[in-house]
Amino acid sequence: NQMVNQSTIAQFILKGFSDIPIVNAVCTGIFLIIYTFGILGNISVITVIIKDGHLHTPMYFFLKNLSFLDVCYVSVTMPKAIVNTILGSEEISFLECVVQLYLFFTLAGTECFLLTAMAYDRCMAIYRPLLYEITTNRKLCWELVSTSWICGAFYAIFHAINTFSLPFCGPNVIDHFFCDIPTVMRLSCVDYHANEEWSFIYSSCIILGAFVLTIISYICIISTIIKIQHVQGRWKAFSTCSCHLTTIFLFYGTGSSMYLRPTSDYSPIQGRLAAMFYSVITPTLNPVIYCLRNKEIKVSLKKVFIKYREKNEKRLS
Repeated sequence: NQMVNQSTIAQFILKGFSDIPIVNAVCTGIFLIIYTFGILGNISVITVIIKDGHLHTPMYFFLKNLSFLDVCYVSVTMPKAIVNTILGSEEISFLECVVQLYLFFTLAGTECFLLTAMAYDRCMAIYRPLLYEITTNRKLCWELVSTSWICGAFYAIFHAINTFSLPFCGPNVIDHFFCDIPTVMRLSCVDYHANEEWSFIYSSCIILGAFVLTIISYICIISTIIKIQHVQGRWKAFSTCSCHLTTIFLFYGTGSSMYLRPTSDYSPIQGRLAAMFYSVITPTLNPVIYCLRNKEIKVSLKKVFIKYREKNEKRLS
């Protein structure tokens, strides 16, 4: 009977960025610009790392994968939300909603694990530099990235099953701009609190576990940096991981405000605002952080730009 009831919902309605039409339209325009900027920024980082041989190191290999992940991450939710507003359609099919939620949490989980792998890479480079040169090769890097993706995929399977195993037979309006766990669960026609609690416990264990491993890596990094006698050497060592540290605080700070708090405290408005930060703004800021604070990336960007300009001048002449 539950399966019959569940099948009565063929589609959901996404409210968008705001309940007020004019605010929703303005937000759509702003986020279209942010989305475009984020895609171009992350693609630029990927292109520079691929083209510049000096950047073919483990640290930039992970950064390239982080940028690719951010392109996917922001593309799971934004295009649908923007197109819906432009076309005046708020519909998303049941299957689309399942796929969107699954992909979103696959990418969010993968980013969580990838940031942990990046912290481990920086830890080994600073804490055990001699061992790092011997053990950290391309194979190990691919293994860490692949493991992050696999763990992210399994992390999302639980959330997809836990959310959509509930029957949906009544209201179908999702008070959000994409299919997120709290807003979808609230449309169930049975008591969803047990599923919500399991989701909270599961996310807490996985996210806090990854965060603790990241913190352990940085404790080793900071303890090693403190022992460096020369100020210049100390600053150089810290600068290699400062961008990554900023990304970690942005990712965990915005994400935990949504998923690591009591379910009774959930507010649709706060949920939307938090989601705008961790699903759109944070992936867009990552290339800005690395481009502004990383000299090698800035130098490589200038080289690529100069080559591109010279090529265009030759073609025009």
